Amino acid sequence: MEYDYLVVGQGIAGTMLSYSLLQAGQRVLVIDAYKPNSASRIAAGVINPVSGRRFEMAWLYNELYPFAKQTYTQMGQLLGVPAFTERDIWMALPSEQLRTAFNNKTTQGPARQYTCPADAALMDAWLQQPFGAAIVKGATVLLHHLLPAWRRYLAERELLLETQLHPAALLHNAAGVQYRRLRARAIIFCEGAQIIHNPWFTQIPFLLNKGEVLQVRVPGLQTENILKKSITLVPQAPEVFWAGSTFVWDYTDEAPTPEKRAFLEQGIQQMLKVPYTVLNQQAGIRPSGKDRRPIMGLHPQHPALGLFNGLGTKGCSLAPYMAHLLTMHLLQGAPLPPETDIKRYFNR
Repeated sequence: MEYDYLVVGQGIAGTMLSYSLLQAGQRVLVIDAYKPNSASRIAAGVINPVSGRRFEMAWLYNELYPFAKQTYTQMGQLLGVPAFTERDIWMALPSEQLRTAFNNKTTQGPARQYTCPADAALMDAWLQQPFGAAIVKGATVLLHHLLPAWRRYLAERELLLETQLHPAALLHNAAGVQYRRLRARAIIFCEGAQIIHNPWFTQIPFLLNKGEVLQVRVPGLQTENILKKSITLVPQAPEVFWAGSTFVWDYTDEAPTPEKRAFLEQGIQQMLKVPYTVLNQQAGIRPSGKDRRPIMGLHPQHPALGLFNGLGTKGCSLAPYMAHLLTMHLLQGAPLPPETDIKRYFNR
């Protein structure tokens, strides 16, 4: 069968790239073996305009966010599911130092439009916030709706092959690729952490890290706000919250651990004044690049093989706009931002 592009993987990267290519009129087949604990499927989907303990503006946020909002809204309408919601991030500031840092960064400069003071008394019955609180204007991508709905959309149109791709069976040359009976102009790998098993991109030093999350019930607590202190609570249903996450470079397997459950519960207890119940624990592996920028484009020696990966913890804000840029690069030859172009790892 003939396609324009094969897309390997249906996490947030593969979902947004396949959507972008289909919107551009391309014939696309997504190849994906479902994995319930992939990084995209256990992520909370938070979009946050500020990063780290210094509250710096996220990279390219003023370009990324409007594009992401529009794209996710359009996808939700197409699929008939809620896919995106804007939310305030209620930050219970953990120390006087962090309160000063927040005030210094957010009362002037570009972050000011996304932040405002908070009346801590509004959440004082629920949260421990002796150093006050602040509000950051963020959003969540409802991945637990979006990813399954896009998978159904693809399957209903016979645009999904539910299998693990075996690299040894892939033939390629400058004219295109062939995988068994499938032919295409190019194949784009959006494999997440599985990229370390891909034989064509071993030159790229991907860094894999393990994250663990909890799902908790907090009786009586119903809010649309994301709650953040040392950890983050993201509403999923009335009284039910995603709680996370951890970040570990050295790990032995993908299984949840008692140690990280204890760590997350300690963070919950430092935030909440009220009892809670743990409903579930999950763990997954995230890929990122050393410079924490997306890695995308066509392999300089194998031009029918492409990559879209390394979105890291900012994947939900990055994926729509980066998928659009990659689509324009593939179809029109538009240059990629140098800091995202795969060639930076081959030009050394």
